[in-house]
Amino acid sequence: MYSSLVRIQNTFGFFTTVAFVIAALIAASDFITPRAPSVGMLKTTNLQVVRGRPHYYSSKKEEYAIIKFSLDADLSSLFTWNTKQVFVYVTAEWPSTSTTGVTIASNATANQAVIWDAIITSPSADHLSNLGPAALKKLRKSAAGKAIDPSRGKLSLKNQRPKYQITHPSGKIAEMADVTLRLHYNVQPWVGVLTWNQGVDYGLWKQLSGGLSRKFTLPGLKKKEEAKKTS
Repeated sequence: MYSSLVRIQNTFGFFTTVAFVIAALIAASDFITPRAPSVGMLKTTNLQVVRGRPHYYSSKKEEYAIIKFSLDADLSSLFTWNTKQVFVYVTAEWPSTSTTGVTIASNATANQAVIWDAIITSPSADHLSNLGPAALKKLRKSAAGKAIDPSRGKLSLKNQRPKYQITHPSGKIAEMADVTLRLHYNVQPWVGVLTWNQGVDYGLWKQLSGGLSRKFTLPGLKKKEEAKKTS
């Protein structure tokens, strides 16, 4: 009963319990920290629809939308001493049936496609960011000695080019109506569960204020005749 193996097992079990309790307390500490993310502006600045091939060997062309946008957002309240990084992304959304007559799968309530994303690391996780040596050195210098950097999470993008062009399984997306842009975030802590942008308030955690652009309609494709006249 009091062999060395039993004592090792008891000691290991004790430290495992202590580690689990500490981890639970660290994760619970997030709930007593206020969160109030907000978006001051999210709007499109340029819309374009082009035709292209999905891959090199494809003989069929599809329509692709290129959406440039401007964004002013304050997500700094999402960064606490337990925040590892925040994943931010912007989606284009439109209803399952467009007023232009383009019909989309009836089993889908809405269509959503990511046009831009970014990972914002906390000062304690800057070494994990995919940056060059010069940019990483500058980032570490700006956050030296800080567990929480008040400037982290403040986004100001002007006429931002999208990272991804969007299309539809039907291959047609021109003149799509009732399209909106929406900002999303995902908080990844050092210890605890992942949290996404919430639809309602949870105590000190407030839902994202703003984050939805006005509805707009994607432009149509230019006809060859019109292109010849302008050239």
